[in-house]
Amino acid sequence: MQTIQIVLSALIVVTLFITVFYSFRYRRERDPKLRGLYASRMNMAMGIMLVIIAITQLFFFTDSVTRRIFGTICLLLGLFNLFAGIRNHSHFSRLGQ
Repeated sequence: MQTIQIVLSALIVVTLFITVFYSFRYRRERDPKLRGLYASRMNMAMGIMLVIIAITQLFFFTDSVTRRIFGTICLLLGLFNLFAGIRNHSHFSRLGQ
């Protein structure tokens, strides 16, 4: 159980760095197609990070109403970001071809 928490914590940190990396690339890019691709990759990384945070909140800590509400909100936001990122990535990758 402890190793799963460590792995999930490491994944949260990795996806956080990926999110920040694509956020900087998105803000510095002038080409609208590449901006869209970087924004969609940032959304996907943020969605994965929020889903992992929700998993840790819902399954690895003591049960409380506040934790369940926070975990559920993170899960819903994460799934929405992941879905929007995948949809936008397919759209902008078709524009680049």
